[in-house]
Amino acid sequence: MSDPHNAYTKTLGWIGVGRMGAALVERLIRAGCDVSIYNRTRSKAEPLEALGASVVDTPADLSDRDIVISMVSSSDDLLAVTAGEDGVLSRAGRTPGLLVDCSTVSVEGAQEVRRRAEAAGSQMLAAPVSGNPKVARAGRLSIVASGPSTGFDLALPYLEILGRSVTYVGEGEVARLVKICHNLLLGIVAAALSEITVLAERGGVSRSDLLSFINDSVMGSVFTRYKTPALVELDFTPTFTGHLLSKDLALGLDAGERLGVPLPVTTTVQGLLRDLIDEGFGDRDFATLILLEAQASGMTLEPEFVDVDDGLSPLDELARQASKRER
Repeated sequence: MSDPHNAYTKTLGWIGVGRMGAALVERLIRAGCDVSIYNRTRSKAEPLEALGASVVDTPADLSDRDIVISMVSSSDDLLAVTAGEDGVLSRAGRTPGLLVDCSTVSVEGAQEVRRRAEAAGSQMLAAPVSGNPKVARAGRLSIVASGPSTGFDLALPYLEILGRSVTYVGEGEVARLVKICHNLLLGIVAAALSEITVLAERGGVSRSDLLSFINDSVMGSVFTRYKTPALVELDFTPTFTGHLLSKDLALGLDAGERLGVPLPVTTTVQGLLRDLIDEGFGDRDFATLILLEAQASGMTLEPEFVDVDDGLSPLDELARQASKRER
């Protein structure tokens, strides 16, 4: 990470402070960055104002910022906040030098925004992230970026504040494909975890014991460890919803069709997510896949009420500061 004692001299704008966006803006503020923010629901931005951010009324009010970072839910939302009537590119002759988009959106939608940005005189960097708000607060987020190398060099000190790793993969929108591939793996591993956990419990092994073994084996990962509490305690407070994961798998299946790559495992998992949504679980965490598996097995799961480690202890000083504030 860049030396935290160095001054961050670029002015920043941020669009979209949902659960993830808010956690990342807090890291920028704590690092000493000058941040102005816009969120469609203004009240969600006000807690960050208390930490030192400025809140604006429209994305266009961020047009004088050096770098504007966006994190929104869909391609249509991204187009609206950038090239829409009150978008950040809407004021002729006054646009940010660089747009950095951290959303998971379609390549086609992002290409249209990139075209509009370049026509307005702004560079654009795609920089989707891996992790959820708890991962972000712990300083363990990973970022993949693509676009002009000069834009990446400009954004890098600020991206390094947001997470523990930043990977540049080339020009254009290739980072979007990398993130889509990442989320296909996310869905596949989540479905597999649900299956094996229910199988083990049916055979008399507690979920906590199975996952303790998996997490400490060669098959364990940051992901399996931080999803363990949800699977053990059946706490499905959303970090990433079934609706959102299904949307991302649809993007992946579209990419597979466009590129001529069959994705049979992804297709199967997308079917499970449709079942999850049909059962009314779409707004809960995607870990509710375990309930579908249990239902198909004729089982009723109960919370185990045991202490399990999610592996998300604060990784750096910014995360420790946020942890102290939450306590």
